[in-house]
Amino acid sequence: MRFFLLILGASVLLITGCSDGRPERFPTSGQVLIDGQPVKKGFVRVIPQDGRASFGRIGANGSFSLTCFDSGDGCLPGTHAVEVIGIEVIGSNAQRWHAPQKYANAATSGLELTVEGPNNHVLIELTWDGGQTFVERMGRGPAEVMDAASEGLITDDAQRSPPDVDSE
Repeated sequence: MRFFLLILGASVLLITGCSDGRPERFPTSGQVLIDGQPVKKGFVRVIPQDGRASFGRIGANGSFSLTCFDSGDGCLPGTHAVEVIGIEVIGSNAQRWHAPQKYANAATSGLELTVEGPNNHVLIELTWDGGQTFVERMGRGPAEVMDAASEGLITDDAQRSPPDVDSE
Protein backbone atom coordinates (compact mmCIF):
# COMPACT_ATOMS: atom_id res chain seq x y z
CA MET A 1 0.00 0.00 0.00
CA ARG A 2 2.87 2.40 0.83
CA PHE A 3 4.45 1.70 -2.53
CA PHE A 4 1.14 2.56 -4.24
CA LEU A 5 0.90 5.89 -2.34
CA LEU A 6 4.52 6.72 -3.22
CA ILE A 7 3.88 6.05 -6.91
CA LEU A 8 0.63 8.07 -6.77
CA GLY A 9 2.42 11.01 -5.13
CA ALA A 10 5.24 10.95 -7.66
CA SER A 11 2.72 10.81 -10.52
CA VAL A 12 0.87 13.86 -9.19
CA LEU A 13 4.15 15.82 -9.00
CA LEU A 14 5.05 14.83 -12.56
CA ILE A 15 1.63 15.79 -13.90
CA THR A 16 1.29 19.12 -12.04
CA GLY A 17 4.96 20.08 -12.03
CA CYS A 18 6.96 21.53 -9.16
CA SER A 19 5.70 25.11 -9.52
CA ASP A 20 5.38 27.59 -6.68
CA GLY A 21 1.70 28.12 -7.56
CA ARG A 22 2.42 31.58 -8.96
CA PRO A 23 2.21 32.72 -12.59
CA GLU A 24 5.08 31.87 -14.92
CA ARG A 25 7.93 34.39 -14.78
CA PHE A 26 11.14 34.85 -16.73
CA PRO A 27 14.34 36.38 -15.32
CA THR A 28 14.65 39.80 -16.92
CA SER A 29 17.45 42.35 -16.55
CA GLY A 30 19.21 44.99 -18.58
CA GLN A 31 20.24 48.62 -18.70
CA VAL A 32 18.55 52.03 -18.85
CA LEU A 33 20.25 54.72 -20.95
CA ILE A 34 19.33 58.35 -21.45
CA ASP A 35 20.83 59.99 -24.52
CA GLY A 36 23.36 57.12 -24.63
CA GLN A 37 24.49 57.49 -20.98
CA PRO A 38 23.45 55.25 -18.06
CA VAL A 39 20.62 56.46 -15.83
CA LYS A 40 22.29 56.30 -12.41
CA LYS A 41 19.38 56.30 -9.96
CA GLY A 42 15.76 55.24 -9.85
CA PHE A 43 13.53 52.28 -10.60
CA VAL A 44 12.10 50.37 -13.55
CA ARG A 45 8.54 49.09 -13.24
CA VAL A 46 6.96 46.70 -15.78
CA ILE A 47 3.17 46.63 -15.63
CA PRO A 48 1.16 43.79 -17.19
CA GLN A 49 -2.50 44.46 -18.06
CA ASP A 50 -3.50 41.49 -15.95
CA GLY A 51 -1.14 40.35 -13.25
CA ARG A 52 1.45 41.52 -10.80
CA ALA A 53 3.90 44.27 -11.78
CA SER A 54 7.66 43.72 -11.61
CA PHE A 55 10.21 46.28 -10.48
CA GLY A 56 13.95 46.75 -10.27
CA ARG A 57 16.29 49.34 -8.77
CA ILE A 58 18.58 51.08 -11.26
CA GLY A 59 22.27 50.80 -10.36
CA ALA A 60 25.04 53.33 -11.00
CA ASN A 61 25.79 51.85 -14.44
CA GLY A 62 22.11 51.91 -15.44
CA SER A 63 21.64 48.19 -14.77
CA PHE A 64 18.47 46.66 -13.33
CA SER A 65 17.08 43.22 -12.55
CA LEU A 66 13.32 42.72 -12.27
CA THR A 67 11.53 41.21 -9.29
CA CYS A 68 7.90 40.08 -9.33
CA PHE A 69 7.47 37.90 -6.23
CA ASP A 70 10.99 36.91 -5.17
CA SER A 71 14.29 38.74 -5.70
CA GLY A 72 15.37 38.50 -9.35
CA ASP A 73 12.54 36.19 -10.43
CA GLY A 74 11.76 38.47 -13.36
CA CYS A 75 8.58 39.32 -15.15
CA LEU A 76 5.38 37.72 -16.43
CA PRO A 77 5.42 36.82 -20.13
CA GLY A 78 3.72 39.17 -22.58
CA THR A 79 3.96 42.75 -23.79
CA HIS A 80 3.80 45.25 -20.94
CA ALA A 81 3.89 48.99 -20.29
CA VAL A 82 7.10 50.26 -18.68
CA GLU A 83 7.80 53.11 -16.29
CA VAL A 84 11.25 54.50 -15.48
CA ILE A 85 11.09 56.52 -12.27
CA GLY A 86 14.49 58.19 -12.39
CA ILE A 87 14.54 59.90 -9.00
CA GLU A 88 17.08 60.29 -6.22
CA VAL A 89 15.97 61.60 -2.82
CA ILE A 90 18.39 64.37 -1.84
CA GLY A 91 16.62 65.73 1.23
CA SER A 92 13.45 65.56 3.25
CA ASN A 93 11.63 67.71 0.71
CA ALA A 94 13.68 67.44 -2.48
CA GLN A 95 14.42 64.89 -5.15
CA ARG A 96 16.63 64.97 -8.21
CA TRP A 97 15.13 63.67 -11.44
CA HIS A 98 17.60 61.69 -13.56
CA ALA A 99 15.03 61.17 -16.35
CA PRO A 100 12.06 63.23 -17.59
CA GLN A 101 8.88 62.85 -15.52
CA LYS A 102 6.94 61.57 -18.54
CA TYR A 103 8.78 58.22 -18.24
CA ALA A 104 7.54 57.78 -14.65
CA ASN A 105 3.97 57.16 -15.83
CA ALA A 106 2.94 54.22 -18.02
CA ALA A 107 0.30 56.39 -19.71
CA THR A 108 2.91 58.90 -20.94
CA SER A 109 6.18 56.93 -21.12
CA GLY A 110 5.59 55.36 -24.53
CA LEU A 111 7.72 52.43 -23.34
CA GLU A 112 6.87 48.74 -23.75
CA LEU A 113 8.69 45.50 -23.03
CA THR A 114 7.91 42.13 -24.59
CA VAL A 115 8.91 39.17 -22.43
CA GLU A 116 8.96 35.77 -24.14
CA GLY A 117 11.66 34.05 -22.11
CA PRO A 118 14.69 34.79 -19.95
CA ASN A 119 16.47 37.96 -21.09
CA ASN A 120 19.43 39.70 -19.48
CA HIS A 121 20.05 42.11 -22.38
CA VAL A 122 17.01 44.42 -22.17
CA LEU A 123 17.92 47.94 -23.29
CA ILE A 124 15.59 50.79 -22.33
CA GLU A 125 16.54 53.97 -24.17
CA LEU A 126 15.29 57.36 -23.01
CA THR A 127 15.94 60.92 -24.13
CA TRP A 128 15.97 64.28 -22.40
CA ASP A 129 14.82 65.86 -25.67
CA GLY A 130 16.86 68.96 -24.86
CA GLY A 131 16.20 68.90 -21.09
CA GLN A 132 18.49 67.73 -18.31
CA THR A 133 18.68 66.66 -14.66
CA PHE A 134 16.66 68.88 -12.31
CA VAL A 135 15.65 69.14 -8.66
CA GLU A 136 12.04 69.15 -7.50
CA ARG A 137 11.16 70.73 -4.15
CA MET A 138 8.07 69.54 -2.28
CA GLY A 139 6.36 70.30 1.01
CA ARG A 140 5.29 73.92 0.60
CA GLY A 141 1.82 73.28 -0.74
CA PRO A 142 1.81 71.96 -4.30
CA ALA A 143 5.08 70.50 -5.51
CA GLU A 144 7.43 73.22 -6.69
CA VAL A 145 10.08 72.74 -9.31
CA MET A 146 13.06 74.89 -8.45
CA ASP A 147 16.04 76.07 -10.42
CA ALA A 148 18.57 73.77 -8.77
CA ALA A 149 21.41 76.25 -9.25
CA SER A 150 19.70 78.81 -6.99
CA GLU A 151 19.64 76.17 -4.23
CA GLY A 152 23.28 75.20 -4.80
CA LEU A 153 22.25 71.62 -5.62
CA ILE A 154 23.71 71.58 -9.13
CA THR A 155 27.19 72.96 -9.68
CA ASP A 156 27.66 72.31 -13.38
CA ASP A 157 26.04 73.96 -16.38
CA ALA A 158 22.83 71.90 -15.96
CA GLN A 159 21.03 74.88 -14.40
CA ARG A 160 17.53 74.81 -15.78
CA SER A 161 13.99 73.87 -14.90
CA PRO A 162 12.49 70.59 -16.10
CA PRO A 163 10.95 70.25 -19.52
CA ASP A 164 7.17 70.33 -19.74
CA VAL A 165 5.51 66.95 -19.33
CA ASP A 166 3.05 65.92 -22.00
CA SER A 167 -0.30 64.87 -20.54
CA GLU A 168 -1.49 62.61 -23.29
